[in-house]
Amino acid sequence: MVDTATTTRYEEVKQILDRAAAGGAVNYDGKGLFWQLPLAQFLEVEIYGVRMIAPPEVAPPSCCHTDTASDSASISRSARSGLIKGLRGQPPFDGSQFPALPWGGQAVPRDDMNFIAEWIDDGCPEADHQISFPVDGTTTKALETIDPTNVEPAARSFEVYDGSPNEYTYKYGELKQRTNLDCMSPSELEKLRWAFRELYRFNKWPEDRRSYNNMALIHQNHCQHGWERFLPWHRIYLYEFEQALQDVCPDVTIPYWDFTMPQYCPEHPEDGWIIPPAYQALLTKESINDLEKVYKPALPHKAAVALIEQMVGLGLSYPSQATFFAAVKKMTGEDYSQPPYRENFLKALLAGNSLWYPLRYPSEYYDPTTKEPKKINTSQFHYHYPTAADMEQILALRTFRDFGGGSFYDDSFGFLDQNPHNTMHIWTGGMNPDYSPPDQSSTSLPTMASQRRNRSVQVAGRRFHSMDDLTSEPQYGDMLSNLTASYDPVFWPIHVNIDRTWHQWQQQNPHSLPAELDSVLTPWSYTVRDTLDMSRFGYEYVKCAFVIPVGLATPVGRFVSKPIAIPKPVQRSFQQAEVRLHRVPQLPRSCFIRVFLNLPDANASTSIEDPHYAGYLAIFGHADCIGGPGHCDLPPSRQRQFDQRPRHHNTPRNHRINVTQSAKRLLKNASSLQITLVVIGADYCEDNELLRLDGVSLDFLD
Repeated sequence: MVDTATTTRYEEVKQILDRAAAGGAVNYDGKGLFWQLPLAQFLEVEIYGVRMIAPPEVAPPSCCHTDTASDSASISRSARSGLIKGLRGQPPFDGSQFPALPWGGQAVPRDDMNFIAEWIDDGCPEADHQISFPVDGTTTKALETIDPTNVEPAARSFEVYDGSPNEYTYKYGELKQRTNLDCMSPSELEKLRWAFRELYRFNKWPEDRRSYNNMALIHQNHCQHGWERFLPWHRIYLYEFEQALQDVCPDVTIPYWDFTMPQYCPEHPEDGWIIPPAYQALLTKESINDLEKVYKPALPHKAAVALIEQMVGLGLSYPSQATFFAAVKKMTGEDYSQPPYRENFLKALLAGNSLWYPLRYPSEYYDPTTKEPKKINTSQFHYHYPTAADMEQILALRTFRDFGGGSFYDDSFGFLDQNPHNTMHIWTGGMNPDYSPPDQSSTSLPTMASQRRNRSVQVAGRRFHSMDDLTSEPQYGDMLSNLTASYDPVFWPIHVNIDRTWHQWQQQNPHSLPAELDSVLTPWSYTVRDTLDMSRFGYEYVKCAFVIPVGLATPVGRFVSKPIAIPKPVQRSFQQAEVRLHRVPQLPRSCFIRVFLNLPDANASTSIEDPHYAGYLAIFGHADCIGGPGHCDLPPSRQRQFDQRPRHHNTPRNHRINVTQSAKRLLKNASSLQITLVVIGADYCEDNELLRLDGVSLDFLD
C-alpha cells in the first residue's frame, strides 16, 4: 500500500535547499535565497549570468550552428541547470569561478541532489506529490535479508565525495579537520578564499566583531609572546578567527603550512616555493577582463593576450608583487609596472586571490648600496629558515619552559617561539625590494634599518585593504612587525602549524604543562587550562582526507570504493594512514572487518599474508536490544532543553584502522588507493548482511 505524501515535491526541494543554507543569508547576485522566489521567477533566475534552471528545450541545429546544439539537446535538463551543477561542484562551481552551492552552507546529500534533478527533469511541477512507502517495524528486517549476490558489483563500488570532508562530518558534530595547505583541492581553496572575502566585506561595518579588521586588531592589542602564554593564547586566537570564518561558511577550517616539506627546500629556501602557491599573486580570466576594460585603449591588445596566455592559461603565480611586476615588465614594458597601471594590477591581483597580500616580500630585500632590488642569495649569506632537523630538535625538548616558554617568575622565551615562529615572520615579511628611501644618501644599511625599522607600522587610522595602504610601498612587510602581522592572511597557516607542533609535542609530553593554568587569556575569558585539549574546540589535524558516503539504509555487503587519487605532496611524506568507518550502529553479531588496499576482488578466502592486506578491526556484537521500541534512541537535546542524560552507549560511532605500512608500500608504485572492506563472521565466513555504516574515509596524518 502506498501513501501520497502531503508535501509537494516543489516544497520538498525548497526545504532541502533551506536546510543546506543552514540559516545563512547569502545574497545571490541581489536575488537573496533564489529558490524561495515564486516558481515562475525561480525558473528564470540567473546568478552572475548562470541560469539556475535550464530551459526545457535547446534550440534545434540549423545551417548556422554546428552539431553542438544537437549534442546538448541529448543532455538532461537537470544536467544543464546551474543549480544541479552548483550542488555537485561542477564547472563553473568547481572553484574555477564560483564555489559549490550553497554558499556559506553545507553540502546537499547525494540522494537529495538526485531528488531535485528528477523534479527538474519532470518539468518542475508545482503541485504534484512524492509517492513514498510507510516505514514500520518490518522494513528493517526486510532490508536485513537482502541477498547481496543479486547486487551488481558496480552498485557496491562507492564514489569519493567531491566536496570537503568537513562538509560531511559537520552534520554529525564530529571533529572538523585542519588540513595541510598544499594538499587541499581547488574547490576547498576557493571556499577558503570566499570566506576570507566575506570577512573583508564586513570591514564596512566597524562594530562587526567578525570583520577582518577587528580580528586583526585583537593580535595587535593583546598578543602574548616570549613566555608560557604564547601557545595557549594563540590557540584561542586561531579558534576565534576560525569561528568567524565558520559564521559565513560552516565547514571551512584554517589549514596549516608545513614549511619543512621538500618543495620549500628548507636547506636552501630561496630555491623553493618561497610561500605556498595558494597564497601567491595570480590573475584570473575575470580580473584580466576587468583590466582590459580599464586600460583600453592604453593597454596594447598583444600585451593583454600575453598576460592571459602566460599568467592565466599556464596557471602562473608569483610569491610577491616584485616578482609579478618583473614578469609584467618583461611582457608589456616598464610603463605597466608603474602608476597608474600598477594600482589597477594590484586590484586585479587582490580580486583574483583574497589570500594574497601586497605588503608581503618573502625572501626579498633592498640593497641601498646599489639601489636595486635583491633576492636572498645564500652564496652571499645564509638566511635562517626552519629545517626538518630544527623541528626534530624542538620536539625533543622535555619541559614546557624550554618548548613553549617560562612563567612570569621564570622568564624565558620558548624555543618554538623563537624558531620557527619568529623565523617565519621574518621570512614572509621581508624587505620591499622596490623601496625608495626619501633620503638617497650613502647611509649604511644598519643605520637606515634602525631609522626606518617600523616605517610600515602606522597603527592610528590604519585601513586594511584600502588602496592607499596597499600601494604605499613601505620598507618592510607587515609580517615583520607584531603590530601589523595579523593583517597578512599568511599569518594564519603559519600559526596553525605552530599549534599543530604544540599538539604533537603534547602527545609525547602530556604531563609537561605551563605553570599558571588558571590564568585568564585576555581579551577572552578562557584560562590556560581550557586550552590543553584542542579537541574541546572541535578540530583535529590531518594531512588530507577523502570521504566515501555510504548511507545506513541497507547493509553494504563487501564494500569497495572507487580508486582514490592521492596528491603528490602526500604520497611520500605522511606519517600515518587510517581507514575510518563513520557512524557504525551497534551490530547484532560479533565480526571482524578486514581492510584491503588496491584489491577490489578481496573476499573471505583472501589471505591476510597478501601484500594488499592492510589491517582489521574486531567488533563485539550486542545481540537483541533488552528494551522496548526506542530504548536506545536518546531524544535530541533541542527537544528537551534540560535533558542531562548522556548519549546511549549504543549510539552509532566511528572505528579506525591503521593502514600505514600497506599504504606506504603500495604508494611507492601507485598514485591511487582503493579500499575494500570484507566482513568476516564468527564462523570465519564472509557475512554480507551485517555491516551498516554511514560512510568510510581515508585519512593521512603527519
